[in-house]
Amino acid sequence: MPRVPVIGGNWKMNLTRSEAGALLGVLRASLDGLDGVEVVLFPAAPWLTDAHDALEGSTLRTGAQNVYWEPKGAFTGEVAPPMLRGVVEYALVGHSERRGTFGETVWETTKKMRAVIEAGLTPLLAVGERIEDARAGRTGEVLRRQVNEALRGFASLPAGLVIAYEPVWAIGTGEAATPQDAQQRCQFIRTVISERYGDAAGQVTRVQYGGSVNPENIRGFMEQPDVDGALVGGASLDAQAFTAICRAAAG
Repeated sequence: MPRVPVIGGNWKMNLTRSEAGALLGVLRASLDGLDGVEVVLFPAAPWLTDAHDALEGSTLRTGAQNVYWEPKGAFTGEVAPPMLRGVVEYALVGHSERRGTFGETVWETTKKMRAVIEAGLTPLLAVGERIEDARAGRTGEVLRRQVNEALRGFASLPAGLVIAYEPVWAIGTGEAATPQDAQQRCQFIRTVISERYGDAAGQVTRVQYGGSVNPENIRGFMEQPDVDGALVGGASLDAQAFTAICRAAAG
C-alpha cells in the first residue's frame, strides 16, 4: 500500500486566540476533504480545544506540540497525554527545540513516547543532527541513536508512528536541505526501522522532512521516494503558503 503523505503545521509559540481562530477557519475552508494527504495542525497549547472544535467533522487533524510523561500529579504547568484524549490525535515528541532550548534528555524523550502511546495518541517523533554533527560526518550515527533510544523498550512498531527528519541547522534559518539529502536521510531512518522491526514495518512508516519548507521547495521533497510529507514551521502560519504546500503534497 502506498504511504499517504502527512503535512504537519507546527505553529510553535505564535498567534493570539483570535489569530489562531481565523487561521483555523481559512485552513478548514481550503483543505477539508483534500485527497492524497493527511493534514495535522499543532497549535499552541491554549488553543488546542479551540482547534478541536473548529476542525471537528473535517478531515484536518490536531496535535499537541509537547506533553509530560506522567498521567497526573503535582507537575505545575505540564499537560499529561490522557488530558488530551478527545482533543488531539497526535503529539510531537523530541523536537529539536525541546531537546536544545529546553534541555530535554534522551530519557525524557523515551518517557514521552511511551506516555503518548499509552494514552492512545499517535506520536510524531522528530530527529535530526546539529550542524557540527553534519560537518563531522556523524549524521547517520545521530539519527540511528535518536530513533533507537526513542523506541527503547518497544517490542513492535508503535501504531501510526510518524518520524520527522529535521536537520537542526535548517529549522527556522531559511536554509533547507536539498531534496537529495532529505531523501538519503529519510531512507536511512526507514532502514533503521526495518532493522529493528522488519522490512514491512520500515515500508509502512511515514518519514517526513522538516526544515524551512515552503511552497517553492515542497515539490522537490515530495518527488523523493522516501519523503512522506513535511513538518512545516513558519510557513504554516501563512494560510496561502500552507495550503499550497498541502496541495503540492497531495499531488
